[in-house]
Amino acid sequence: MTAPALLVLEDGRTFHGDAYGATGETFGEAVFSTGMTGYQETLTDPSYHRQVVVMTAPHVGNTGVNDDDPESGRIWVAGYVVRDPARVPSNWQSVRSLDDELRAQGVVGISGVDTRALTRHLRERGAMRVGISTTETDPARLLERVRASGEMAGTELSDEVSTREAYVVPAVGEKRFTVAAVDLGIKANTPRMMAERGIEVHVLPATSTIEDVLAVGDDGPDGLFYSNGPGDPAATTDQVALLQEALGRDVPYFGICFGNQLFGRALGFGTFKLKYGHRGINQPVMDRTTGKVEVTAHNHGFAVDAPLDAPTTTPYGVASVSHVCLNDDVVEGLELRAPGAEGERGGELLSFSVQYHPEAAAGPHDAAYLFDRFCDLMAARSTSTPTTATPAKEA
Repeated sequence: MTAPALLVLEDGRTFHGDAYGATGETFGEAVFSTGMTGYQETLTDPSYHRQVVVMTAPHVGNTGVNDDDPESGRIWVAGYVVRDPARVPSNWQSVRSLDDELRAQGVVGISGVDTRALTRHLRERGAMRVGISTTETDPARLLERVRASGEMAGTELSDEVSTREAYVVPAVGEKRFTVAAVDLGIKANTPRMMAERGIEVHVLPATSTIEDVLAVGDDGPDGLFYSNGPGDPAATTDQVALLQEALGRDVPYFGICFGNQLFGRALGFGTFKLKYGHRGINQPVMDRTTGKVEVTAHNHGFAVDAPLDAPTTTPYGVASVSHVCLNDDVVEGLELRAPGAEGERGGELLSFSVQYHPEAAAGPHDAAYLFDRFCDLMAARSTSTPTTATPAKEA
């Protein structure tokens, strides 16, 4: 018989259900994901560290769990909320049930919850702290512990999810470029997609210095990449300083998700917390450089505060918003170009970033071209001054 479970939001809203996964108690930020597939990729995405994920799709666990699709070596979500878990998984790749996997990794969850009502509440009130317990039956006592738990705003988390040791993902076929990829919570498919394009990817810890970056490759890296990751970009200062050093040395840069937010801060823009964030595999984004609309995969609760229709002169070049969300006009991408005529968006492309996940699996593949754009950028800059020779500009 399944044990009862209790879910309490920090504003006091309470839901009762059944234990799903491990028993015990957990706390985190309650967020909802609108993906109808890809729950295994969601669970193992380090960007969800310290977050309790509410699945809006009613049936979860139908395809079980396999050993091929994880995006990292473990489940990162702090807790899991579903409505109707599959009683029996059915898929040719499945090796165990989702319930068994959650239990094996100690992830506390709750099922039998009206996730539609919970999602509507989060949309109206915003993402907030939450607790799930199979041991506490009094909502008031659990609420006290929820309100005493940590908040996402002001929290630096990238070092908690990053690799401790650098490693290399070799290029597939002929090596064309060498890239230093700073792991802020990198997903396994990211270096894989770069490797498929002839990039040798050196994945570095989040604590890396400019010396570590410039030591990649024979004459320094052809490019620098920042991954997705959890936490508040305003609290992540060392990686911003590293990026400014790299931009000052004219290292071509590409960042995704958290890497977009840190790029914005390196360029002098602010960041802010969204009311309930963008999470799921169905977010429409316009690439303003081509006019094309992409269906994209998202997982972010913070965004860059940059002017949508005016370029900004920075110490590193001219910055402008390259992508925008068609649902709410949130900044979804930035580009940095060489200085051009006053008031223009600039000349040669130097660096760029996007807020979403071009590597997403499961998810749409509309944005995979961005890895090709990174290759084109590095190819165009390959005759530039070596990255180790140019002094950094003052921020």
